[in-house]
Amino acid sequence: MAGCRALTDAEIVLVRRSFGGEFAKRDEALFMLGVKAGFRISELIAIRVKDVMQYGKIATRVEVSRQHMKGKRQSRSVPLHPDAREALAAWLPILQDRLGGMLPGETPVFCSRVRDAYTGLPRGISREQGWRILKEAFETNELGGTLATHSLRKTFAARVHAAYGGDLRKTQRALGHHNINSTLHYLALDDAEVDAGILVA
Repeated sequence: MAGCRALTDAEIVLVRRSFGGEFAKRDEALFMLGVKAGFRISELIAIRVKDVMQYGKIATRVEVSRQHMKGKRQSRSVPLHPDAREALAAWLPILQDRLGGMLPGETPVFCSRVRDAYTGLPRGISREQGWRILKEAFETNELGGTLATHSLRKTFAARVHAAYGGDLRKTQRALGHHNINSTLHYLALDDAEVDAGILVA
């Protein structure tokens, strides 16, 4: 997380449109869920079909169980932004076709080509593969600055902080932080904004 930056709105649009290949819709869904729900990469790759689908439809909320959360204190449930739901709705039918028309609840949403020898289901992508997917998209769009998987969560933090009118407590809650100092680390200070505040104080 240290040093990586959030994405701008324009960069989100560029990255979302840049995924290619047979897993383009999977990669787009991974990106959009990271930006719009604020999950860490380890949490994203732990999401199963049953976490995002209810009664054959995309759920309105997604929950990552405690065992996959940093600190493991409690699970985290987040409403699914329409853009994230749209991306999932585009990917899951493709995944279902790849599985011969079936979509078992335990299937990793962000799966690889490799099948589990015991269950026969595709295995989830690794953290490293998630990083490679995002890195390629960042480089394709020639985005500057330090970008990493945690840039998705930082982007989410910046956007919800702005949506809450700068309310740190609400931002803390949205990120699932127990300590507000953790939330502060996510929010980059705008030096020009600080200077402007000093000049009018």
